Amino acid sequence: MNIDINMDKEIAASVMVLAERMLAKQAWLATAESCTGGMIAQVVTDLPGSSGWFDRGFVTYSNDAKQQLLDVSTTLLAELGAVSEDCVEQMARGAISHSKADFVIACSGIAGPGGGTPDKPVGTVWMAWAYRAELGVSCISQRFCFDGDRHAIRQQTTLAGLQGLLKLLN
Repeated sequence: MNIDINMDKEIAASVMVLAERMLAKQAWLATAESCTGGMIAQVVTDLPGSSGWFDRGFVTYSNDAKQQLLDVSTTLLAELGAVSEDCVEQMARGAISHSKADFVIACSGIAGPGGGTPDKPVGTVWMAWAYRAELGVSCISQRFCFDGDRHAIRQQTTLAGLQGLLKLLN
């Protein structure tokens, strides 16, 4: 396992800034995670006081869990797969509807070492950020291609999720 101490520090710093912004907005966060296995929720709840702005984390590693807990469409999973833009957007919207969160970070990807395909190689991650807006739920998504071993890909996904939400909050 490749532990990147600098990335750990960057993640911790991002969580600190996120906490300040969420508390200032009196907003709540939830996560909908697949490839990270709850790592985003873990780094958030490592910070004392996160119970004042973090509502819950959904670790929906299997397709069944995505369907049951986040209302991801069976048809979508069959046609596009879990590692797709549509899937993470449905995960994010599902997490909003099943929580009191104002903001959601969602991710699904291939952390490796196996599981990659020519179209979706190891390191492919889709992320979505959803938020409550005046006219309903809005969602932004992005595809990433990360390098490294399983742990490094999960760390990079965690950092990208936090930084993406920070950009959204600006």
